[in-house]
Amino acid sequence: MKLGMPLVKLPRQYCADTLAREVAALPKSAWLPHPGRIPGNDAVPLITPAGQITNGFAGPMAPTEALEQCPYIKEILADLGAVWGRSRLMGLAPGAIVPEHVDVGYYWRTHIRIHIPVVTNPQVAFSCDKETVHMAPGECWLFDSFCLHDVRNGGDQKRVHLVLDTVGGEKLWAMIADAKRSGRDGQPIQHIAPGSVPVAPLAFEQVNLPTIMSVWEVRCHIDFLLDQCPAGPDRDAVAARLEQFANAWGALWAQYGTRSSGIAVYRQLIDAAQRDLRAMGARRILLANNQVPLDRALTELIFMVAAPDSLPAAA
Repeated sequence: MKLGMPLVKLPRQYCADTLAREVAALPKSAWLPHPGRIPGNDAVPLITPAGQITNGFAGPMAPTEALEQCPYIKEILADLGAVWGRSRLMGLAPGAIVPEHVDVGYYWRTHIRIHIPVVTNPQVAFSCDKETVHMAPGECWLFDSFCLHDVRNGGDQKRVHLVLDTVGGEKLWAMIADAKRSGRDGQPIQHIAPGSVPVAPLAFEQVNLPTIMSVWEVRCHIDFLLDQCPAGPDRDAVAARLEQFANAWGALWAQYGTRSSGIAVYRQLIDAAQRDLRAMGARRILLANNQVPLDRALTELIFMVAAPDSLPAAA
């Protein structure tokens, strides 16, 4: 999610020793390879669609068996006060990296990612938008995934972070706002000891993708991307074509809404817009803060998500 600053440190300190003991107690079989097969990257799923052992991020979320074995992690979730999406323990082997990349898809427009180091070393470096930090054990960080970012483990031991994806919650967003205003050294750090947080039932995402994207959401994403494009005749031409697309989408939305009978015409509208935008050179227009081509951002944020190829059968 675009935060307006590369890295934000929340005023929380969790017990890294307790976290490390919980992680060490998990069986080796709990660790899965990175879904992109990036060497040296693996993870333990903690919150997944239906609590299944998967790297998926869409669908109603539920805790996995691994999360149920980690009571202190559940306390951390309760302390942060949010609605939780896909969350994992993420490992990075000695000498391994997460290559530099930008997250511009729909998931990353709506979610923030929190990092809490469990096992680390001083040679682990997290870089975002040319700012590099070492996240110490038990600290709580989030970053702007719309900026270029990468991670490097230059040490000789495996790094493990607790990585939590969320759309937020009232308590968490207030904490983030305070942290952004005060800066990293402007707030007293609260130490959250094991057993100090009452674990009420945790909240998990039940809706994380639109059935069919509403016209208002389509316009919101278009405006979000165009605001990051440099001024010029190419941008103006693309903006006019996107306005035409949004107007047509609004007409179809009024006619079909989320009914499956509209999928074919929604898809036809998307295909025509993509053809025109390619011909207009939308790939040559680069977003200002991350140099992502506009056509890629439109595809990942809108066109791939706005209308699926099919809808699931009604229960």
